[in-house]
Amino acid sequence: MAIKVVKNLVSQEKYSLKCPNPMVPEYITIHNTANDASAKNEISYMKNNTSSTSYHFAVDDKQVIQGLPLNRNAWHTGDGKEGPGNRKSIGVEICYSKSGGAKYYAAEKLAIKFVAQLLKERGWGIDRIRKHQDWNGKYCPHRILDEGRWDEVKVAIAAELSKIGGKSSASSGSSSGSGTTYTVKKGDTLSGIAKAEGVSVANLQKWNNIKDPNKITVGQKLKLQGSSSSTSKPTSSKKSSYSLPSGVFKVTSPMRKGSEVKKIQQALAALYFYPDKGAKNNGIDGVYGPKTANAVKRFQSVNGLTADGIYGPKTKAKIEEKLK
Repeated sequence: MAIKVVKNLVSQEKYSLKCPNPMVPEYITIHNTANDASAKNEISYMKNNTSSTSYHFAVDDKQVIQGLPLNRNAWHTGDGKEGPGNRKSIGVEICYSKSGGAKYYAAEKLAIKFVAQLLKERGWGIDRIRKHQDWNGKYCPHRILDEGRWDEVKVAIAAELSKIGGKSSASSGSSSGSGTTYTVKKGDTLSGIAKAEGVSVANLQKWNNIKDPNKITVGQKLKLQGSSSSTSKPTSSKKSSYSLPSGVFKVTSPMRKGSEVKKIQQALAALYFYPDKGAKNNGIDGVYGPKTANAVKRFQSVNGLTADGIYGPKTKAKIEEKLK
């Protein structure tokens, strides 16, 4: 039985912010939300805030909700305005990723079935799947990566795809149903393979011990990802790494600026609530403006606080608690 998708689409008035470009998708990108909001709350928040960050679907333990039409791009992979992740991939957020547990694993299970359904509908194979990290290096989907289960998740998607009668792989040249290798064909170049597979030439060289990018041979099998043990993890987010300011911070005119604001932004980024994806330094600019207030509001909304976007003693205490 096909998985029902509940549509709660962003208004056309917000297309210029959330999904400004027409899109013919070529990939599916998997994310972990890094908080404990439901799919309904994730999509509602995405639709109604003033940040450009956007994604097509949110999946929780009970349902799949769509927030953007599939013929429009989303800003979800941080690889720039023209990057293939942002411009050519469908974004799928798996909910309840912060705390994990039964609700998260139920959400992940439903997401696996849903992604397989998306693949079948398009006649795609598992080689069209990407993790957020593949596009811009961000450590996402963080829970799956932390648990060393990215390959396991892809195998599960492949098994579900086979179960519902989909293709094991598309015609992109991948020789493996898991999408982890590529067999070089006549006329291939390393840069062309990198572009088609959504990875960098530098990574292909590193993963395959290639010193000269112009020297690849027909029939050669290339690894399309590094080992899970070599996957870089984010810097430590221990409380000792951050010295949060006291006092009350909110959007004012003129907007408050300085190193204290930057500390708040950095702490929120460590908890995956602030970056401004695609912006320089993740948007950490030391300005307490609408972007920072929105990040604070989202943090508050999933942590039992009054979601007013104002940083004060209670929000400071809760951030410090989550950073421990």
